[in-house]
Amino acid sequence: MRVVLSTYGSRGDVQPMAALALALRELGAQVRVCAPADEEFAQLLAGVGVPMVPFGPSARVLTRTAPRSPEGLPQRAAALIAGQFEVLPAVAEGADVLVATGMTPAAAGARSVAEKVGIPSVSVTFQQVTLPSPVRPPLAYPGRPLPPEVTDNRVLWDLDARNVDALFGEALNTNRAALGLPPVDHVRDHVVGDRPWLATDPVLDPWQGEPDLDVVQTGAWLLPDERPLPAGLSAFLDAGEPPVYVGFGSMPLHASPDAAEAVVEAVRAQGRRAVVARGWADLAPIDDLADCFAVGEVNQRALFGRVAAVVHHGGAGTTTTAARAGVPQVVVPQLADQPYWASRVAELGIGVAHDGPVPSVESLSVAFKAVLNPEVRARAAAVAGTVRADGAEVAAKLLTDTFG
Repeated sequence: MRVVLSTYGSRGDVQPMAALALALRELGAQVRVCAPADEEFAQLLAGVGVPMVPFGPSARVLTRTAPRSPEGLPQRAAALIAGQFEVLPAVAEGADVLVATGMTPAAAGARSVAEKVGIPSVSVTFQQVTLPSPVRPPLAYPGRPLPPEVTDNRVLWDLDARNVDALFGEALNTNRAALGLPPVDHVRDHVVGDRPWLATDPVLDPWQGEPDLDVVQTGAWLLPDERPLPAGLSAFLDAGEPPVYVGFGSMPLHASPDAAEAVVEAVRAQGRRAVVARGWADLAPIDDLADCFAVGEVNQRALFGRVAAVVHHGGAGTTTTAARAGVPQVVVPQLADQPYWASRVAELGIGVAHDGPVPSVESLSVAFKAVLNPEVRARAAAVAGTVRADGAEVAAKLLTDTFG
């Protein structure tokens, strides 16, 4: 069986595909992954022995520049769609199925390519907030805020469909026409399809959406990681009480350039040490004191099991990893689905949802007082025992059983 996995976005869009690719290979499938042309993604996929086909610009560069120019979103989307149409047809030809996820225009392009080469495709999302639901509003696109006076979620989702068409429809249909494909009337419907897959944990993210939408929830796709922690980090952890982890993953922190300083000062106010993850924001210790340690790419689950709390941006992957580790969380959401994950952490009682993307010493001190207590840690440990680790295996078997 031959499977093509296509994605475009941050590490949170690529690492789950690496997990699925590994699970598929263990079932004997041949897998190729089409992903952004970032070296860290190539290294990630090489680590599981899966070939990567790069396309489009660096996702890291795009993430750093995109928030500053929302008016250029249609042009950037057009470039992503064109990149998919240029690269994917040769990769997908003769495959049994294509799995598409990532940014909306890239997923739309991938599903169109599958249509062109005559193979089935599966649409996957790593957060249910991109799927229509009567119980919550859609995400707002840059430069296109949702009208605050409208409270009917169904009306807002209709507006979302029109926004998606306005932003991406022309670019998608221009490229479809070049391949001899008919135009798509509604881009979001084209991406979501009739039976989308939701690759999230059902305890952390119980599906609440349109009852007529046939959603397949597989569980989160988690990449196994047996790497030991670096010697210097292990020595730092052994040298005192469990520190607080601070990391914002693939977020550039445009809205909060001083986040590291605020978090470290708030951690110190609690008499704690800190582990600072550099991430795409290039965070670093704020001084040379020995109570802070900077890390790059590490085994998060192994590290999270040895810290007192995790301060992060609320990405689906980090939220799930912290939940599996049973560590209390302080979620400082920056954009997109992150406020949703922050709310889920708070609702489950395993941490605190920070109010807004800009942390201060004062706001974080309040959050730390809430999470650094035995009750929250006990609740986090209890929830950890319910979070599944087999989502990628479930999805791989479903793919092979359905399309193999």
